[in-house]
Amino acid sequence: MISAHEPARTPVASVASGRPSLPPGEWASDIAVSLALLAVLVVIFPAEHPLTVAGNFAMVASTAWRRKAPLFMLGVVTVGGLLVLATSHQMVPGVVVVPLAAYSVARWVPGRSSRWTLLIGGVASVLAPLRWTGNFGPIVSGDTTRLVAIGVLTVMCAGSIVAPYAMGRRVLESIRLVEQRQAAQAERDAHTLAEREQQLRIREAQGRAQIARELHDIVAHSLSVMIVQAEGGRALAAKRPDAALEALATIAESGREALTEMRRIVSVLRGAPDGAADFAPSPGVDDIPELVTRSGLPADYRIVGDPPRVPQTLGLTAYRVVQEALTNVLRHAGPDAAAAVTLTYGHGLVVVEVSDDGRGTDETSDGQGTGLRGMRERVEAMGGRLTSGPLPEGGFLVRASLPFTAPTGDRVPADTRITADDTPGSSR
Repeated sequence: MISAHEPARTPVASVASGRPSLPPGEWASDIAVSLALLAVLVVIFPAEHPLTVAGNFAMVASTAWRRKAPLFMLGVVTVGGLLVLATSHQMVPGVVVVPLAAYSVARWVPGRSSRWTLLIGGVASVLAPLRWTGNFGPIVSGDTTRLVAIGVLTVMCAGSIVAPYAMGRRVLESIRLVEQRQAAQAERDAHTLAEREQQLRIREAQGRAQIARELHDIVAHSLSVMIVQAEGGRALAAKRPDAALEALATIAESGREALTEMRRIVSVLRGAPDGAADFAPSPGVDDIPELVTRSGLPADYRIVGDPPRVPQTLGLTAYRVVQEALTNVLRHAGPDAAAAVTLTYGHGLVVVEVSDDGRGTDETSDGQGTGLRGMRERVEAMGGRLTSGPLPEGGFLVRASLPFTAPTGDRVPADTRITADDTPGSSR
């Protein structure tokens, strides 16, 4: 019996060659079926002409190659059928193999090669009824019985070939469609996996850049403050010992803070458990006054507008911008430079400005170093914009515009001003 559904284990990838590569067990099953049919044929088929017997046995034996070599089976069935038609006018049992051959070729042979089944089957559908009804004798006018018999047998023979052939092609196309869907799904999965890997690499790169910015801001600013305080303390050691002691205290405090920040970052990088890592609150806008005071610069700090309580990420960005800008002032503006830090709050916008009246960047710097690049990356990550450059009257200006959505909360007094003229470094 011909089934429209092949087992899932049947190979499909080898269909294009017309010679499926079957596992030994499946080909053995086809051979066993062929032998069983031959045994039945020996019992029920009466002995006639030797060529008839040979053709009949050849047609049945070809079933062993129905999946391994379907075109070979078609050839054997054709030759065997011609031997039978040439030597016998009876319908032999081997004709039951014809629908199976039509199905096998349609199922396993792609392209136009399978159409030989229809051509050979069409010829056989005419020759066989003629042989069975009258030994190829002429159709006498008025021989209605034989004419009807030929017509009925021809339709039956053609149907026994066309129907299995159509069923085999349908199964083949269905499996091809499944293969195409599986290939498309595999391609989508591979594309998704590649995108995920790319996203992971991007996040890793972003994480490394963020860690580099944090380390740069902490180390560069702390060392710059310590150097300025050390130089000022040395200059004041003989004249004002109290101021020198205050400078040493500032150096120690800056070193401790830098060490604490370094330990916090390293503990997070090492994947320390929640109880081992120090998750102290990140600095924000409320810590900027102390940052300006400890910078050792003659600095002026102002708040313009009525500031709301800003998000923590924005506060950290503003703090790091001020920190890096003051570090650049310490490094490049010269010993007598003064700085001005202004935070201006508008509608959904915070503008951070840090300017100085020094000499600007030194001769070996273009003013676009690692510090400014890190600030720009921070600001752009918040959806803001950073501008920097020398001032017409001298000095240097860094301006960061940071947009935000103001949450409801307490307001702090506006127009707050502090000065750092009394810091140890302000005597330069």
